[in-house]
Amino acid sequence: MTLASPEKVVLGSIAFGLFWILAVFPAVPFLPIGRTAGSLLGGMLMIIFRVITPSQAYAAIDLSVLGLLFGTMVVSIYLERANAFKYLGILFSWKSRGAKDLLCRICIFTAVTSALFTNDTCCVLLTEFILKVARENNIPAHPLLLALASSANVGSSATPIGNPQNLIIAIQSGISFGDFILGILPAMLVGIVVNALILLGMYWKILYMKKDEETTLEEVKCPDDAASHQFSPVHMSHRPSFEDNNPTSEFRSSPNQVSLYATAGEGNIRRSPCGGGDVESGRNLSGCSREGAAVDSFARKLEEKIALEGEHGLQEMANCIENGIPIEPAEKKETLIKKWRRKSWKACLYLVTLGMVVALLMGLNMSWTVLTAALVLMVLDFKDAGPCLDKVSYSLLVFFCGMFITVDGFNRTGIPSSLWTIMEPHARIDHAGGIAVLAIVILILSNVASNVPTVLLLGGRVAASAAAISPSQEKRAWLILAWVSTVAGNLSLLGSAANLIVCEQARRAKPVGFTLSFWTHLKFGFPSTLIVTAIGLLLIRS
Repeated sequence: MTLASPEKVVLGSIAFGLFWILAVFPAVPFLPIGRTAGSLLGGMLMIIFRVITPSQAYAAIDLSVLGLLFGTMVVSIYLERANAFKYLGILFSWKSRGAKDLLCRICIFTAVTSALFTNDTCCVLLTEFILKVARENNIPAHPLLLALASSANVGSSATPIGNPQNLIIAIQSGISFGDFILGILPAMLVGIVVNALILLGMYWKILYMKKDEETTLEEVKCPDDAASHQFSPVHMSHRPSFEDNNPTSEFRSSPNQVSLYATAGEGNIRRSPCGGGDVESGRNLSGCSREGAAVDSFARKLEEKIALEGEHGLQEMANCIENGIPIEPAEKKETLIKKWRRKSWKACLYLVTLGMVVALLMGLNMSWTVLTAALVLMVLDFKDAGPCLDKVSYSLLVFFCGMFITVDGFNRTGIPSSLWTIMEPHARIDHAGGIAVLAIVILILSNVASNVPTVLLLGGRVAASAAAISPSQEKRAWLILAWVSTVAGNLSLLGSAANLIVCEQARRAKPVGFTLSFWTHLKFGFPSTLIVTAIGLLLIRS
C-alpha cells in the first residue's frame, strides 16, 4: 500500500497523534477529556478529515472483539455473585510465604488461564480481585497489576485462542492447534519465568506485607467473606435518642434488658453479660448468668443471619426486635428449597463456565461462545438482568470502538505499510540480523497501530518473504509474528487490549480505584519486552 495524498497523511497523522496523546495522558491540561472521549475524538477526526468514510469507519469496528469483551464482563459478574473469587483467594493464599510468592503465583496462574481463556478475559476476571488482595495485605498494587497484564500477554501467545491476533494467524497460516502450541510453548514457559524474575528484581524492596499483628497471608479472609461480616448500625426510631457521640447502636429486649453492641465496620460482636449499666443492684449471679446466656444466644443468631443474608437479614432482625417477634436461627428459616436453588445455581454457573472453556478449546468462535454463555447465565438466573448489566464497563467498549476507527484511518494513510516496504529486504528470517530487524518492525507497529492491525498488515507479506526461502521457514515466520506481536503488548500501556483493560478496571474498582500510569508501565515493560522477546525468538521452532 502506497502513501495516501499528502493532505490525508498529514491530517490522519494529526488525528492519530491526538488520540495517542489522550490515551497516554487522559488528564492532559489542554484537553482533559479522558481516554474514552479521546478515542471517539480521534475516530471522528478521521471521518471529518476524510481520511476514512463513515461506511469504512463502521466496518473498522471489530464486533467480534467487542462481543468477546462484553460477554466476558457479564460472565465475570455472575462468577463474582457465586463467590468464585473466594476460591481464587484460597488458591492464591494457600501456604503462601509472602508478597513475592503471591506475585509468582499470579504470573503462573494468569499465564495458564490466559492461554485457555484469552488474555482479555483473564484480565477482566482478575483485576479487581488482585486489587482487593493487595489492599487486604497492604501490598503495593502496581507490581501485582503489572504481573497480571504482562503474564496475560505472554501466556496468551501459546495457543491460537489466547488472543485475537493468534486466531487470525492460525486461520491465515493453516497451522494446526497442536503444531501452534508445540512451536511457541517453550518460548512462553521461559518467557513467564524471565518476566517474573524481572518483576521481582525491580520491586524486590517494596514487595512485602505490613503485619499489624502476627497475620500471615494464609489467614487473610477473602473480600467476599470480609464483606459479609461488615454491617452498619441500625437506629431504632421509637427508642430514646442516644448521645450524639455514641459510636454504637443498641438493641434492647425486655424483660431481661439484653444489650448488644454492633460496631460499624468491624467484623465482631461485643456481648454485655449483665446488660451494662442497667442491671439492678439486687440481681444475683445466677440471674447474671442467665442474662449472659441470653446475650450469647441472641448474638449467635445475629451472626448466623448476617452471614447468610447480609444487611437485609440484619434489618429483618431489627424489625423482629421492634415488634417483639421471636427470632429463629437463620439456618432454620432458610428452607430446603432455597438451599437447593442456591446450590443448583452455583453448580449450573460453574458448568456453563466450564462448557465455555471447552468450546473455546475446541476452536469455536470465541465471541459467540462467550456471548452464549453470558445469555445462558442470564436465563438460568431467572431474574431481571439489569443490575448485572449495569456493572458492565460500557466506557471500555466505546473506547475500543473509537480506537478501531482511528487505527484503521491511520493504516489507510499508508505510513505503516511504507515502513514495512522499506524494512522488508532487511527483515528476512534466514539470518539472525533479519530476525532482529523483523522483530523490531513488529514491536514498533504493534505499539503504534496495535497488534491486530499489525498482523493483518504484515502477515501475508512476512509469510511470502519467508516462503521464498523454504516452506518450514514460512511456518516459522508465522510463529515469530505471533510471538513478537503478542509480547510487544507489554512494551507500553497502549500495546495491547489486556493492558488497557487492567488499567481501566483498576481505575474503576470499588471502593477505591488505582491508577496504573503510562510511565509506571513503561519503566517495567520496555526492558521486560526486549529481554523476553529475544529469549523467545531463540526457542521458536518450525
